[in-house]
Amino acid sequence: MILAEAEVPGWRLLIPLPQEIVWSAVFLLIFALVFIRFVLPRMNAVLDERSEKIEGGIRHAEQAQAQADQLKADQEQELAAARQEAASIRDKARQDGQRIVEEAKARAEAESERVLASGRQQLDAERLAASTQLRGEVGDLASDLASKIVGESLSDDDRSRRVIDRFLDDLESSQAATR
Repeated sequence: MILAEAEVPGWRLLIPLPQEIVWSAVFLLIFALVFIRFVLPRMNAVLDERSEKIEGGIRHAEQAQAQADQLKADQEQELAAARQEAASIRDKARQDGQRIVEEAKARAEAESERVLASGRQQLDAERLAASTQLRGEVGDLASDLASKIVGESLSDDDRSRRVIDRFLDDLESSQAATR
């Protein structure tokens, strides 16, 4: 059968025939029942499972983030404590260094004073020994000279020593007076 092209008014092109509407409604109703009965529960189960996985992942991520934050806070606290300890160790080392330097200076000053005192004592002893030796030599020279001048031997040691000592004392006092 060849369909003859019948003239259909323009408004009829957009509105289907009533039997087409009924069969379309029956098919839609059957499709909706099958979809609601079989497909929709499986889709809801898959979506619920996926939603639970996502929520579990979020909870796990939140727990991991909380642990990471706690670890970070602990590390920062330990780092601050280590810095504080390092600062106290540096301060103690600085104080110990100053104390050691001061002790070394004090020992050096004490040693210097001891060496100076020892040197002064040795110098005084040498000066006294030199003065005594010089007095003896000057005395002997003066005695020899006096013996030659007088022409007699001045063998009396006590008397010659007294004369020599008096002469040297007079000589020293005259030198002290000229200074």
